[in-house]
Amino acid sequence: MTLTLELTPDLEQRLTREAAKRGVPAAEFTLELLRQHLPTEDRRTQLMAVFRSWIKEGDAEEQRETGEYLIRTLDEDRLSDRKLFPPELKGVSW
Repeated sequence: MTLTLELTPDLEQRLTREAAKRGVPAAEFTLELLRQHLPTEDRRTQLMAVFRSWIKEGDAEEQRETGEYLIRTLDEDRLSDRKLFPPELKGVSW
């Protein structure tokens, strides 16, 4: 696959400089950067499995308590008297 990128002059200069430091062409260095920073399919699959297990194993009561604690804490730790989560709007907007 051929991909054309429009780089800013600063970014192009930085890329060229780093590639020169490593003694490789800029295109090769760019490909290596992409390989290093893009997650592999295996990693994505593993992460998805972990997220699914969290959802499946989630304790609804614990999640409810954690949510209520978070809401209470956010409302208490404000400079304003106005609540972020007013009780009269529970179930309406949050």
